[in-house]
Amino acid sequence: MTNIDEYWNKFISDTGRSEDDRCAGDLSFEAKGFVGDELITLVLGGQKTAFFTSWATYSIDQEPLPVSGELYVVIDRSNTPRCVIETQSVEVVPFNEVTWEMARLEGEDEDLGQWKERKQEYLEDEGAILGFDFTPDIKLVFQTFKVVYR
Repeated sequence: MTNIDEYWNKFISDTGRSEDDRCAGDLSFEAKGFVGDELITLVLGGQKTAFFTSWATYSIDQEPLPVSGELYVVIDRSNTPRCVIETQSVEVVPFNEVTWEMARLEGEDEDLGQWKERKQEYLEDEGAILGFDFTPDIKLVFQTFKVVYR
C-alpha cells in the first residue's frame, strides 16, 4: 500500500465517506514560474480554486474529461499527499474567451494579460512536446475545485 492509498483510506475514515467513493487519481500542481509546492500552498490557503489544462492533452491520451464530483489526492513534489480536492465544475473554453473572473481563480496572476502571457508560454512548451500548436482559440479544460480534506 502506498502513502497515497494510506492517505485516501484515512480521508475515507476521518470524513465518514462511503468506502465505495473512489479516488480519481493523484494530482500535482506545476506551472512555469512557480514550484509545485508553492501552488499547493495557494490551494491550501484558498487562493487557488481552479486550473486550466489543454483539451489536447486529454484528446491525445484518449482520456475522458474530468467530471464534477471527482476526488483527487493532491501530492507535493516528494509525492507526499497534502489534501483531497473535489471537482466542482468542468468547462471547455477557448483560450481567447477566458475571462479574468475565471483566470484569477488560479490564484497565480495579477491580471488577465499576465495570465494570458504565462499560459500561452506553457501551452507552446506543452504543444512542442505533445505535438500540437498554440492558437488563440485553442480549447482549454477549466476546472474549479474545493479542498475537502487536509
